[in-house]
Amino acid sequence: MKPPLILASSSPFRQSLLQKFNLPFATFSPDIDESINDGESPEQLVKRLSKQKAREALNYFPEGLVIGSDQVAVFNQQILGKPHTKSNAVAQLSLFSGHTVTFLTGLTVFDIATEQAKTTCVPFHVTFKQLSNRQINAYCDAEQPYNCAGSFKSEGLGICLFEKLNGDDPNALIGLPLIALNNLLAKFGVDVLTLQAQSSQELR
Repeated sequence: MKPPLILASSSPFRQSLLQKFNLPFATFSPDIDESINDGESPEQLVKRLSKQKAREALNYFPEGLVIGSDQVAVFNQQILGKPHTKSNAVAQLSLFSGHTVTFLTGLTVFDIATEQAKTTCVPFHVTFKQLSNRQINAYCDAEQPYNCAGSFKSEGLGICLFEKLNGDDPNALIGLPLIALNNLLAKFGVDVLTLQAQSSQELR
């Protein structure tokens, strides 16, 4: 694989998703300020942060295609980030109960050699069940989703919170929209399927 793939995330969930492409990749944990700029829309925010995360690879790698991703929840035109504490998670999920929340995932592919970047934003809509306070507290104690935008882990027990899901790519909800990523990589000349054939030949 040349140039190599690099994932700008220490999230085991994003790493697990990228493994679906069956290609080798490196990882690192970007350290950036995720504060919202004045007048910045949710879409502008996740695009900017995904690009900043990807560009952090310049400090660690001499070459490669870097994948950066950032996600926020949007409800009633307000950006809701990670809850960090149980009380905040309970408040978020109580607010979401019986309503639809939009999750926006910013996605960037960045070429270290040329410093060229391509960025997109992928929406995904989640309709929550009517949830009791007992259910919300039980969920938070069981899964402790305090470092997750929206206060849940859809890849785990969080699926029980939902009435329905609506979006082009369910992977987006976990934080790495693979359909969009495949399309962005193609713009850099990386054909994931063709590389499978090359990998098979190398193993023979």
